[in-house]
Amino acid sequence: MKLYNTLTRKKEEIKPMKKGVIGLYTCGPTVYHYAHIGNLRTYIFEDVLKRALIHNGFKVKHVMNITDVGHLTSDQDTGEDKMEVGAKRENKTAWEIAKFYTKAFQEDIKKLNILPPNIWCKATDHIKEQINLIKELEKKKYTYKTEDGIYFDTSKLKDYGKLARLDIQGLEEGARIDVKGKKHKTDFALWKFSPKGQKRQMEWKSPWSEHGFPGWHIECSAMAQKYLGNPFDIHCGGIDHIPVHHTNEIAQTEAATGKPLANVWMHGEFLIDKEGKMSKSKGDIITIATVEEKNYDPLAYRYLCLTTQYRMPLTFSWEALDGAKNALNHLREKIQSLTKKDKKTKNGEQYRKRFQEAINDNLNVPVALATLWDALKDDDLSDTDKKGLVKEADSILGLNLTKKSKEEKIPMEVKKLAKERETARKSKDWKKSDELRSKIQQSGYTIEDTETGFRIRKQ
Repeated sequence: MKLYNTLTRKKEEIKPMKKGVIGLYTCGPTVYHYAHIGNLRTYIFEDVLKRALIHNGFKVKHVMNITDVGHLTSDQDTGEDKMEVGAKRENKTAWEIAKFYTKAFQEDIKKLNILPPNIWCKATDHIKEQINLIKELEKKKYTYKTEDGIYFDTSKLKDYGKLARLDIQGLEEGARIDVKGKKHKTDFALWKFSPKGQKRQMEWKSPWSEHGFPGWHIECSAMAQKYLGNPFDIHCGGIDHIPVHHTNEIAQTEAATGKPLANVWMHGEFLIDKEGKMSKSKGDIITIATVEEKNYDPLAYRYLCLTTQYRMPLTFSWEALDGAKNALNHLREKIQSLTKKDKKTKNGEQYRKRFQEAINDNLNVPVALATLWDALKDDDLSDTDKKGLVKEADSILGLNLTKKSKEEKIPMEVKKLAKERETARKSKDWKKSDELRSKIQQSGYTIEDTETGFRIRKQ
């Protein structure tokens, strides 16, 4: 199985640290708001990865963090903590906000048939581990103190920025540093002091201040190290994590331990809508609740994500989701029609092999999905062959393919028009038949003629 490693910029065969076991860390949500479908695209890619690893015979130890403190509104260590912002927005405590949106996220991933991690770990439950990691960095002289907090000195690490291949000199030239006392543009906060005269809802005593809170990056290093050790096998997230969050995770872990954090780094590309990259800061986000309100099965969105390889941008539109919905329903109907009790043939193995090769080639799911469609259309394949491939494929695709398509409630008036049209067709009154089809379409439905009768669908 070969996977693309962002660190080396090439595909590499997966070689686990421990035989038969993969340690997998996936950056989880900052629980100050609902996850939007752009965020969820990354979790779908990570779920396919996990399912593919399991299919290849690996046992996967999967850890996902919940960021419930320390993620500021700016990557430059300025602005408010996003949890405090959420609390003000909804007139609740930061703890209530964290609990509510953690539960909402867990419900969303369940609707998308995403397997939960083995370990959920909250930043606020691991303050001690984060403080200990900062103390280790302090002992090795990688830190300095400002009025604002304890910072990591990136100039002391020769290969800082290697994941993103940052032009450090270019970043430093003419750079405006927003935090007083910060030495370099790329230096980042390990521990922030609570602002004077302000009472934060989430703050802790530390060796450096009476009241403070951890930086965003330190939490992932501390928790990944606690549950997976270091180095572990695979670390995942969205591509927006490459230049700052993941770069800083690598820097602080390697400085503290002298060892890599993870061997393979994998990143999912953005979901793009007509306004560009989907983002909470723009305010106009689409959530799974939005998708359901518009009468879509959340798995139709999962299907849409599977039509594009995870390292390629995916353009979202409601028309594209319509296409995915229809394709998924058609796929399920085709599978439901496999009723023959026949025997396996030799031809089935070639499709199984093609599917496996596509998945093992850096999760080339679009090719794997096309292979499944080809198999279902192949008249030389027995129904038993096809059902076997569906079961195997769905263990990775996660589309609940054996689930019956949800029947839409068709209005009585549309059903009546369809029956009148059927009568007109039987009497070969094609003009009336076409007029009735137009009326059905004007009502927002399409009618399809099949060998066994007609089928009505919402447009």
